Amino acid sequence: MKWDEGHESPDVIDRRGQGGGGGGGIGGGLLAFAPMLLRSPIGIVILLVIVGVTIVSRMFGTGGKDAPDGQANHPNQPGEPVQTTGADAKKGVDKEQSFVSFVLDDNQKTWEQIFAKNGKKYERAKLVLFTDQTNTACGFGESATGPFYCPSDERVYIDLSFYNDLSQRFGAKGDFAQAYVIAHEIGHHIQRQLGAANALRGMKRSERQGANSTSVRLELQADCYAGIWAKSSQQRGLLEPGDVDEALTAAGSIGDDRLQKQAKGRVSPESFTHGTAEQRQRWLKTGMDRGELEACDTLNATNL
Repeated sequence: MKWDEGHESPDVIDRRGQGGGGGGGIGGGLLAFAPMLLRSPIGIVILLVIVGVTIVSRMFGTGGKDAPDGQANHPNQPGEPVQTTGADAKKGVDKEQSFVSFVLDDNQKTWEQIFAKNGKKYERAKLVLFTDQTNTACGFGESATGPFYCPSDERVYIDLSFYNDLSQRFGAKGDFAQAYVIAHEIGHHIQRQLGAANALRGMKRSERQGANSTSVRLELQADCYAGIWAKSSQQRGLLEPGDVDEALTAAGSIGDDRLQKQAKGRVSPESFTHGTAEQRQRWLKTGMDRGELEACDTLNATNL
């Protein structure tokens, strides 16, 4: 992906190294993890069910956020975090922040234009970089939970170390795989502004999981919105060979079925919160192919 290595964004808040105070938890974004449960495969599955569901309710039901998805690094080689060299440091260049800033601003500029064409005004989100843990308007966020969006303060939270997991644990390498993560979270911000997130209000927790659940439909819609931005990036010549495949690989690597299969050797559709690998790839590609809001109506789709 082509991007400006010196880019700075007024919408990026850097809290890295500051730590955070205690308090409840959040979850349910691109991925859902928790520190203790990460220590075992079964724990990951439990977390995907418990955290993924509870957090979706906080994020969209009672003013909570989209569960943390992770953190962001930038690659010198596909899938590896970009390292700031000594020369860069002397120049004050932070490549990780520059990359995130560029992707965020390009996403939001794209959505400003799309909203304007539809007679709407887009309100920009903020993106918070943090290390290990941080306080949010949706509760206490931890890097182990992954990147997430909080509707209450309209901010995306990301610990850049998540990109190491994305590459090494899930095999999703490349800078556009990393860009997809941010675009997915901005997709939840789009849902908030368009009112789609209200679909979860009043629903019982048990109704918010399952292969055909509203939470799955909202996650797939966020993937589709990420695809719309990807199409815009491609049209503007920002994509390089292999970028589209990187994003599709990332989407497929975190499907509920794949994560459950890896963790416990079997798939439990009744506990899905994000959709299968095939569904996530399909809706991301739908956004890429169609490039319009109407194509992403997962809430009313008869076949996900």
